[in-house]
Amino acid sequence: MLNFHNVCSVPSSFWLTGIPGLESLHIWLSIPFGSMYLVAVVGNVTILAVVRVERSLHQPMYFFLCMLAAIDLVLSTSTMPKLLGIFWFGAGDIGLDACLGQMFLIHCFATVESGIFLAMAFDRYVAICNPLRHSMVLTHAVVGRLGLVSLFRGVLYIGPLPLMIRLWLPLYKAHVISHSYCEHMAVVALTCGDSRVNNIYGLSIGFLVLILDSVAIAASYVMIFRAVMGLATPEARLKTLGTCGSHMCAILIFYVPIAVSSLIHRFGRCVPPPVHTLLANFYLLIPPILNPIVYAVRTKPIRERLLQILRIERKIS
Repeated sequence: MLNFHNVCSVPSSFWLTGIPGLESLHIWLSIPFGSMYLVAVVGNVTILAVVRVERSLHQPMYFFLCMLAAIDLVLSTSTMPKLLGIFWFGAGDIGLDACLGQMFLIHCFATVESGIFLAMAFDRYVAICNPLRHSMVLTHAVVGRLGLVSLFRGVLYIGPLPLMIRLWLPLYKAHVISHSYCEHMAVVALTCGDSRVNNIYGLSIGFLVLILDSVAIAASYVMIFRAVMGLATPEARLKTLGTCGSHMCAILIFYVPIAVSSLIHRFGRCVPPPVHTLLANFYLLIPPILNPIVYAVRTKPIRERLLQILRIERKIS
């Protein structure tokens, strides 16, 4: 165990506590967290494999779904193996550069995922409001460019965060991070220098991503609902709304936990640290777990392909 002092110094590493206040339950907590991580990996790899094999699914909606699956794998894998190492072996030590790298991956790919949801909303808008032009507007090349733009935006927005910490805030008053991963505000809270620029930048990025993306997605769905209400029959309306149901569920699964966790972190002074840390971990685990389930259950082509695979495996066995 490292010796930590309340003096400002340049650290070579930090110590992650896991779930502060629940250290005695780490072994038991590893069971649900390990199970959820396994479900997330299996579910998202399955989605990628099904879309890769089934050529009828080579359409914009399913390409975006594959992007979500890859992002969810990055988000969960960037935190869960380290968390399980803390639970099982007490391996809380993490190097400074590794800590900043983990911070970048978490916040960058959360931003990328928000951008993919925005692209998916645009895809549904074109498919429903202008279906005759959908194949011309959302070509494979355009889908790839939208994915690259989302990735570039994530790198552009989040890249400065670890750089500002590394270059402008090199001294720390403590080396113990009361968290299970290197969350931006948890690291900045340990620095000795003036962190106002980091705080303002972090809030600005949160506003740009969470608020503006949400407003743009909501606006697209307002136009979609207006178009749906203009359809002739109730059956046509239900069928059209059903194609958007999975996307709407995935959006709520992503935005609600991250909004709750952000609000609690910045304004929930009375929330116990264990509750905050658990919520912060759940917002990185819930979307990777539920997105494959939602799309597998609600999307007919994926559901039929999965059932077909299961029937084939039963016959072989």
